[in-house]
Order: sequence, then C-alpha cells, then structure tokens
Amino acid sequence: MKAIQKKHFELFGQKNVVFVRSPGRINLIGEHTDYNDGFVFPAAIDKAIYFAASKNDVGLFRFFSADYDAYFEMGVDQLSKSDTHWANYLLGVADQFKGAGYKIQGVDCVFGGDIPIGAGLSSSAAIETGFALVLNKLFKCGVSKLEQVKMSQKAEHEYAGVMCGIMDQFVIVHGKTDSAIKLDCRSLEFEYANINLSETDIVLCDTKVKHSLASSAYNTRRKECETGVQILKKYNHSIKALRDVDLKLLQKHEGEFDKTVYKRCKYVVEENERVNNAFEALHMNDLNKLGELMFRTHEGLKNEFEVSCSELDLLVDLAKESDEVFGARMMGGGFGGCTINLVKKEGTARFSERITKEYKKATGTNPEIHIVKIADGTAEILV
Repeated sequence: MKAIQKKHFELFGQKNVVFVRSPGRINLIGEHTDYNDGFVFPAAIDKAIYFAASKNDVGLFRFFSADYDAYFEMGVDQLSKSDTHWANYLLGVADQFKGAGYKIQGVDCVFGGDIPIGAGLSSSAAIETGFALVLNKLFKCGVSKLEQVKMSQKAEHEYAGVMCGIMDQFVIVHGKTDSAIKLDCRSLEFEYANINLSETDIVLCDTKVKHSLASSAYNTRRKECETGVQILKKYNHSIKALRDVDLKLLQKHEGEFDKTVYKRCKYVVEENERVNNAFEALHMNDLNKLGELMFRTHEGLKNEFEVSCSELDLLVDLAKESDEVFGARMMGGGFGGCTINLVKKEGTARFSERITKEYKKATGTNPEIHIVKIADGTAEILV
C-alpha cells in the first residue's frame, strides 16, 4: 500500500485520496458450478490489489498499473472499451456506474498488488470490486455491497468478454477472516463456515502456464451446460439450470445427449453435491473428508469437464503421493493456473521442496509456491 500511495503522490498529488484493499480468492470446492446457478465454497485471501484514488477536474480517467508499470487515460465522456486489456477492468466498472445514472467525473487511480497474475486467484475480480468501492467512496454513490458485486460481474462480461459467474466478485466483497462462504449462486444466500486451520496450510502451486484455450473454452463449457438444460426441460418445466437436475434424471435421459454434453452435465450435478458434503465436513472439522472430495473434484474436472492440463494433473498426482496432504485439485477456469492443496503444517516445507523438484524435473519450469491465509474482503483502509 505504501508503494501505491507514493506513486499516486508522484503522479497526481496527495489531496483527498481514497485507499482500498481488494483481495484475491481461493475456492475450496465448487468449480464451474456458479454459472449453472449452483453452489460454491470460496474464501478471500491475504493477497490483494491496493488502490490509491482521487477525483480530478480535467474530465479524464487517468490510471497507472504498478504491476505493468503502465499509464492509461481516457475522457470520461468518451468512455468505451479499450485496446489496453488491464484498463478494461476499471473502465467496465465505471461504465456500470454511469449506466446506473451516477455522476462519475474524472478519476486518478494507481493500483497494484501481490496477487499472482494468471494463477486463477481472480486478480481481475479484485480489480473490478476494488474500483467499484473506489467510485462508491469518491462520488458518495451509496451503492450496496450486492450491487457492487453485480456491477463488477457485468463489467467482466461486457468489457473483458468473459461470461463469468458471480462467485469471484461475491466472495471478494463478502470475505471474512478464517471463514469460507457457502454461496447459493441463484438466490445469493450464503453461510459462513469457520475454518480451523491452526495445524493446516493452504498451499497454492502455480504451474506458471496459461494455455490459450482458457477464455474460449470457458464460454464453450457454459454453452454445453445450457444445451443439457434445454434437453431436460422437456421432462420438467421447472428446470432452469443444472442446479435443478439430479443424477437420476440425467442418467435416465443419457441416450438423448451428445456424449460430451452429458459428461459436462454429470460433472456439474455431482460437483454441487460435493460442495454440500464439503460444507458438512468442515462443520465436523473433518479435513480428511474435505480432502477426499477435492481429489474427486479434480478427477471430474480432468475427465468429464476436461478443463485440466498435463501440468495441473502432474501437481495433483504429486500431492496424492504425499502423506502430508489432505486433498488437492486444480482451481479456477482451467488450462493452467494453480492447484490448491490442504497440507499439514509440519509437512509444508517438505511438500513444497518435493513439488518444486519433481515439477521442474518433468517440465523444466519452476512452479511458484504460495502459502495463503483466509482474510477479509474488499474494504477502504486507512494509511
């Protein structure tokens, strides 16, 4: 935060500056269920994007990305999508505020942080929700937390072109230290589950790869799930999403499905059940059960939803062979990014060393290892 504050002072001065911290997120279980109106089980983490922002009277959005060491500006009255990819996350949010009738004027904003880019920790959603809070504070809009979540999601749809579900933005705004959130992505009702990790580390192993399939495949999977819903609707008109489907109904009509679409739907239906079971396991403080569910999720993502890749599979296989690991799986949209591992604290160093050595031997690349803690959500901070 100090570095972001200093850069804002250098570029734009230090008058009436708002400071915001917006975290990344992990998802314990419940992958690709959010856009199917299902259940997810995420948490905000202690890695974050930090913002220093103030109003200007020159009618410009003036942004500086500390992570890219890059400057961008655009007239408030000329607000539109840009060729500068990172700027679109902020511009999309500004467009939502303007579209809702709020009087947004010029903004000077410096932002950056320690969320690893491309690791599946939702740095994009952290930027969107963080900037939504910045605008809310600077222009005293009085927008509720839930509206900020929805605006940030729409910004991702319309300016970044990714038809994401609501999970990332929701958990980043509502996160709470030492708690994961079981979220119903249809009703947006949620419950906190306290996580006792006094003897366990959450270890993220970053493959350092991002295969080019990621964005297009995400949108394709969404369409495949919608195709399955259309088939099953004929038998039960109350079905609006895969959330409404049970395995028995799906299996009964398997013959009407394209083989690929059937696999996608089967994965989502079973994953929703795993989220509910994981919530119960945490209430019982049964990390062995939670870990077993995580391994099963990875198998489904690999074989049925087909969004894994050889690097992710290697990391999960290595974790399976480690006595200190309760569970592991790929996390995020897929085709790269990182695995999430629940590791006994006393074995974390040994696990990290072995993963690094074996992964480097197999791929020639050093994985990046991050130990994260569960933290609070997006908030204004005092500096």
